[in-house]
Amino acid sequence: MKSVIFDLGGVLIDWDPALAFADVFTSRAEAEAWMARIDFPGWNRMQDGGRSFAEGLAAARAAHGDEARHLAGYLAAFPVTIEKTVLGSWAIAEALLARGVPLYALTNWSAETWPHALELHPRLGGLFADILVSGQVGALKPEPAIFRMLMDRNGLRPEDCIFIDDSPANVEGAHALGIDAIRFTSAEALGEDLARRGVV
Repeated sequence: MKSVIFDLGGVLIDWDPALAFADVFTSRAEAEAWMARIDFPGWNRMQDGGRSFAEGLAAARAAHGDEARHLAGYLAAFPVTIEKTVLGSWAIAEALLARGVPLYALTNWSAETWPHALELHPRLGGLFADILVSGQVGALKPEPAIFRMLMDRNGLRPEDCIFIDDSPANVEGAHALGIDAIRFTSAEALGEDLARRGVV
């Protein structure tokens, strides 16, 4: 039986970082423009790779000066960014679990914000045999190392796994290691992709 590895953000959990700054800016457009100016995606990727929040704030202030000040509230506001789930995805994961399919999760996620995910979405603990969090291990998708970590610590072989992620780069990273990978676009499409593979 194949094991199925889920990404979390954008697949099971709807992450919307602009919500963390909703009380700072008068509109989403303003918040997103500011996030672009300070390269929030690049900053956040470093957090996901294991950088501490304190180090991240210092780096942002060094690069962007006073404009980076709004990041100071991000950690406290983070829970509002992950309150929503992706429609239909949990039902697929739970159906797989009910069929006895071994489930794992592999996520690019900051070590300091990860506890909020477990608190807001306690079902995570019951769904997955193991959850590998990038910020806790200091490696990021699509790097080969993080896939190998998950394989090694769970005794998995690439050819026995199916990986699901919304990022094309991460899907390609999995493919490069011989893992069958599905790019997530919707729960409906995922269900069809898994049915074609005989998993559901």
